[in-house]
Amino acid sequence: MDFMYYPQPLSDLIIAFSRLPGIGPKTASRLAFYLLRHSEEAQQLSDAIATALRDIKQCTVCGNYTDTDPCKICTGERRDKSLLCVVEQPRDVVVLEKTGEYRGLYHVLQGVLSPMEGIGPDQLNLSSLFNRLEGVKEVVLAVNPSVEGEATALYLAKLLKPMGVKVTRLAHGLPVGGDLEYADEVTIARALEGRREL
Repeated sequence: MDFMYYPQPLSDLIIAFSRLPGIGPKTASRLAFYLLRHSEEAQQLSDAIATALRDIKQCTVCGNYTDTDPCKICTGERRDKSLLCVVEQPRDVVVLEKTGEYRGLYHVLQGVLSPMEGIGPDQLNLSSLFNRLEGVKEVVLAVNPSVEGEATALYLAKLLKPMGVKVTRLAHGLPVGGDLEYADEVTIARALEGRREL
């Protein structure tokens, strides 16, 4: 995109938007021009960003984003404290909570093992995980079924099993409404492995 036609502050705003995930130069330009035309909405956005940056922090217990520390999930009296679900990112907690099916606690790794990107065990939120195992009977590994996610799950299982904790993994398989003919072999194999009696 040719920024020489824009005033510098506008160019800077477009560049800032284009650095966000999923936003290309055209969308960044549209957003910038929209905010310039709607100053009240621009101010609300600016205030919301400033407030979030000021008030949101990571829970010192689980690593989830929160405005209270420890977070409401960690302090929830109705949570099953014998069940701990390990996820990659804070957004994964929201996905699982929306199901209404899980009532245990969470632990957010803040990523997965990825040697290619220089992410090893020391870059993940692991030490606090091992400090939280008292009273925990089962650890559910709810990381994505990517190569890095699988490596992380195997690594954690190897470390957790000797501690006398049951280690489980989310089932993988066909999505509701999915067609067998469009599924890859790995997905079908996982669906067969995870089958259960009706």
